[in-house]
Amino acid sequence: MREEDQLQQPLTPEELMHELRFKATELLLREEWQESVQVYTQFINLCQDQISVKSHQNHPDPDLLTKLQKSLCLALSNRAEALSRLRDLTGALKDCDQALKIESTHFKSLVCKGKILLSLNRYSMALDCFKTAVLDPQASGNLETLNGYVQKCKKLEFQSRTGAFDLSDWILSGFRGKSPELAEYTGPVQIKRSELSGRGLFATKNIDAGTLLLVTKAIATERGILSSEDSGENARLVMWKNFVDKVVDSATKCERTHHLISTLSSGEDEDKLEAPEMSLFRPEAEEIGELNEKLDKVKILNVLDVNSLVEDSVSAKVLGRNSDYYGVGLWVLASFINHSCNPNARRLHVGDHVLVHASRDVKAGEEITFAYFDVLSPLSKRNEMSKTWGFHCRCKRCKFEEEMCSKQEMKEIEIGLERGIDVGSAIFRLEEGMRRWMVRGRGKGYMRASFWAAYFEAYGSEKSVTRRGRRIPAVDIVVDSVAEAVGCDERVLKVFMQAFRGNGVSLVDMEKSLKLGRGVHGKVVKKQQALRSLLDSGTHDA
Repeated sequence: MREEDQLQQPLTPEELMHELRFKATELLLREEWQESVQVYTQFINLCQDQISVKSHQNHPDPDLLTKLQKSLCLALSNRAEALSRLRDLTGALKDCDQALKIESTHFKSLVCKGKILLSLNRYSMALDCFKTAVLDPQASGNLETLNGYVQKCKKLEFQSRTGAFDLSDWILSGFRGKSPELAEYTGPVQIKRSELSGRGLFATKNIDAGTLLLVTKAIATERGILSSEDSGENARLVMWKNFVDKVVDSATKCERTHHLISTLSSGEDEDKLEAPEMSLFRPEAEEIGELNEKLDKVKILNVLDVNSLVEDSVSAKVLGRNSDYYGVGLWVLASFINHSCNPNARRLHVGDHVLVHASRDVKAGEEITFAYFDVLSPLSKRNEMSKTWGFHCRCKRCKFEEEMCSKQEMKEIEIGLERGIDVGSAIFRLEEGMRRWMVRGRGKGYMRASFWAAYFEAYGSEKSVTRRGRRIPAVDIVVDSVAEAVGCDERVLKVFMQAFRGNGVSLVDMEKSLKLGRGVHGKVVKKQQALRSLLDSGTHDA
């Protein structure tokens, strides 16, 4: 046979498989993930065909079948690695499971599956994979790394089960280095119909201020430092487009993510939406089957319009961030929390996680709410801000203040403050008015919160306090009532700390400040020196 004829002859299946395997391995080593997936897919299909053909022969060669099975197992594992790098976690997990059906203790597949399960917050299952992998002889060269994964899984599983988080060391280090690794956690809460709007998150038992309610990881985030040269509007638009693309990509590649997003409101027919089971949001939730509905990009865009959280809002102060920082993200479970002008919860953003804790005591059955905007503002300004969010707040505080603001004297006080009258005089008139109108309990807290800017200025001026004497309530009385009405806030805490700093802080005052501090920062700051560090930094901030 001539050489030209030999070159034109088609490759045998064995030769083609060898060529595909070599090419796929080379692409994998070069980290060309998409290309390697394509070639591995060709190899896997051919290998499966050969196994089927050889198995149905009259006298199949067991050694050849074993060799083909091993080749298939390794190819599936390698394709899983490439898919996981492309964030196609559903496809990667399926490949790992197929490989482990061939060889239940296949080292590479176990490690790959463990990493995928860890990124999906399925800590116990990930731990089982890494524990099995450690026993393999191949683990000897990677023992330190594998043991690191084992310890990480144990730590995150414990956090997700108990809610025992501690950010103290990170705070004491001045927020240096990477943010702490956090597990997802769902506390004593459930989703039900809400009188405020559609569906909401509710407490299932009595909860103390500072108690952690949930920790959830973002589906996607987009962050950056806004330019001081312009309004940053163009930068925000670019970030928003990038953010939408990330969410769509994540939902396309992970069925669980797609399903979680599908539980959220798109702003239409809210009353017809069912309240999802809390088991769906727990870290060890079982994988769901394939969704019948196709990915609707328009619907996802509507969902993001309604449910995205901005990290630069007053209620979402990011620990350790500067004033030019801007971030937006989607945290599914946190998206069920409605706004209220007398909120009982706050959120902290740490890395890609959002931590939600009670900012004041919450009763069983009470709806969990946080502020979408600054609630230490008068009713008129809050109404303006709620319009930009596309809703009208109907919380108890707003209803109460609507009645109070109909009084002529209330209108005069607000107009006077806008025109620059003495804040001490304004506070005196407000307090006297509340006495005459027989405003009691939480109502006083609502009114004081609405005029907090005046109280803040008055307590910061010795002259104003001295002139009015006892006719201006003591700082601790006002602080207690505001914290009880709208939860604690950095500004409220700052006034309390400054009031006692000059005279020396007593043990009782320090205990009260620590309690208020937990309302602001939550009980995830366990060490007193860490909480005091936060309190001191808040006191010295402008």
